[in-house]
Amino acid sequence: MAEPSAPLDEAGLLALRTRIDAVDRELLALLNRRAGLAMEVGALKKREGSPTFRPEREAAVIDALKRDSAGPLPATAIAPIWREIMSACRALETPTRVAYLGPAGTFSELAVLGFFGSSIVKVPCPSIDEVFRSTSAGAADFGLVPIENSTEGVIARSLDLLLATPLVIVGETSLLVQHHLLRRIDSRAGITAVVAHPQALAQCHGWLSANLPGVERRAVSSNAEGARLAAEDDTLAALAGDRAASEYGLHVLAPAIQDEPHNRTRFAVVTDPTRQTLPRPSGHDCTSLVVSVTNRPGAVHDMLVPLKAHGVSMSRFESRPARSGQWEYFFFIDLEGHPDDPRVAVALDELRAACSFFKVLGSYPVDVH
Repeated sequence: MAEPSAPLDEAGLLALRTRIDAVDRELLALLNRRAGLAMEVGALKKREGSPTFRPEREAAVIDALKRDSAGPLPATAIAPIWREIMSACRALETPTRVAYLGPAGTFSELAVLGFFGSSIVKVPCPSIDEVFRSTSAGAADFGLVPIENSTEGVIARSLDLLLATPLVIVGETSLLVQHHLLRRIDSRAGITAVVAHPQALAQCHGWLSANLPGVERRAVSSNAEGARLAAEDDTLAALAGDRAASEYGLHVLAPAIQDEPHNRTRFAVVTDPTRQTLPRPSGHDCTSLVVSVTNRPGAVHDMLVPLKAHGVSMSRFESRPARSGQWEYFFFIDLEGHPDDPRVAVALDELRAACSFFKVLGSYPVDVH
């Protein structure tokens, strides 16, 4: 027989709650002081024509707070809290407009909120192409696009558009992606098709084959679009996350059905360099570039020699056909460091000389969330 629980110390609980309420009022007063200072900074930036959002500055603020934290609040909780504080203060200067793959409920939307905070103007787009177009045209200050998945590899369309447009990468973020089987009816009986983005269908291939064999897999523009369609048609099921389930009022028939339990997607934040100032070094940066070399023996080896010679580490190397019909390739490379670092600058100069095509896609702080 279970021991009877001790009576709740109502007086002690009330005293603690009173102290918490007092701390909350102190926090609010400090946040308003911070907001006032942010408005003064915004006024100075407006006079000087400086950008409102500086990703390297926000990354440095969060890193410093993590180092200075004495607990019990864990360091992992600091980034999302301060993202929201900085987002709200930034919005007092000028609301930041961010384009992403919509509609509401996509993982892209979740990544946008995690990177910029919720005090922004969201610009949902029907395709990755439209994210680039909106950002290039000035309808959005920034765009966020998926560029790589830990299970399925690179997002080819995003890489192609980074190559073909003048937009540059100024930030990155990654997201743990869990796909749920969603439906308006709380039953798997009678499902005729599963609708989702092609990447999600591929990431859940094993589970779908084992649990819904013979059911059609129908590709749509985004997982949230699949959720929207499933909310209108009882015969459809969607693959999407918690946010889409809540947004469209769907039941979770099976949670986290992706074949790779640690499935993550990496997103790039892009902007027009003629309208936004590019990030300065933060101390933990990545430089992305795309290059090509003539089709001759040893060309790729020769291209990489400057990186080794100057001690510059390479964290990603992907090839994409150049579509020239000559068996030529573009190579997408991520390097550790910033071009303002003398080692990186010299390595990039020598690398450029060894290439028939060379384009820096951006230098930016690595994901600190």
